[in-house]
Amino acid sequence: METEKKKIVFSAIQPSGTITLGNYLGAVRNWVNMQDEFNCIYALADLHTITVRQEPAVMRKNILDAYASIMACGIDPEKSLFFIQSHVHTHAELAWILNCYTQFGELSRMTQFKDKSAKHADNINAGLFTYPCLMAADILLYQADMVPVGADQKQHLELSRDIAVRFNGLYGNVFKVPEGFIPKNGARVMSLQDPTRKMSKSDENVNGCVHLLDTPEVIMKKFKRAVTDSEAVVRYGEGKEGINNLMSIYSAVTGKTLEEIEKEFEGKGYGDFKTTVGEAVVEALRPIKTRYEQLIRDKAYLEECYRKADETALRFSRRTLSKAMKKIGFIL
Repeated sequence: METEKKKIVFSAIQPSGTITLGNYLGAVRNWVNMQDEFNCIYALADLHTITVRQEPAVMRKNILDAYASIMACGIDPEKSLFFIQSHVHTHAELAWILNCYTQFGELSRMTQFKDKSAKHADNINAGLFTYPCLMAADILLYQADMVPVGADQKQHLELSRDIAVRFNGLYGNVFKVPEGFIPKNGARVMSLQDPTRKMSKSDENVNGCVHLLDTPEVIMKKFKRAVTDSEAVVRYGEGKEGINNLMSIYSAVTGKTLEEIEKEFEGKGYGDFKTTVGEAVVEALRPIKTRYEQLIRDKAYLEECYRKADETALRFSRRTLSKAMKKIGFIL
């Protein structure tokens, strides 16, 4: 009996700083879990980072650190394709083509463009505006069946789908129209200092964001300083964003339900709770940090992994790009 062909999943992450606890619990851990069930294609989206000015030496270090960190989380190069986006020139080429099949009004409505424009008012560049076209190229090049998305990326995926449908309507079946899905175990991790906002590596308050490579001492300090409320009761509820966030993190790293957590800390104060959450995170990240230290010392192995993945990604994606260019009328 013929086995069912595995579906293709595509996902990417920016190396604009060290990988955060939010990146890990919200995305990368699910990348690892999906490796046996799907044909997984993962990218380090370094082209996306330059919509904001980068220091060259820092950017190079961030790319390698991010690659090693994600590998350390459990990405297996024998099971998944994990490449560096800028090494695969088809992404930039298809992005230009898709720019020409995307309407100005569609890009104007992107909330991320509005947010980033407000944040970087001195550098509202064209790349920031057309960023979603590059994201669409990333996905459509690999004929992805599914794209795991968080709430903040749904709009970009919808645009990718609209572009694919528009192009296929003009030229026939060129791109697979991808489906978005929210992974079962994707935790939405908020800032420890402003729990109404998503945890971000660009958080101006250093205590708001936990990085995978933070020392245990730094992690504990950040959790002990986490914003809570005046009720001093560990329970999940409205108006308790800080405690809700800490409970979600604790649940994600231990597997305990919110009800179990409430029972565990019945009659205990926030000090005990924050310490326990911090310790649980330290233990969850310990094997990742150990593996990272091994990988970052073996740069030859890292390069071997990404060069091999880059070549495979280029071969795969070139087929889609060539098909699109032929349909348009380019001579190849």
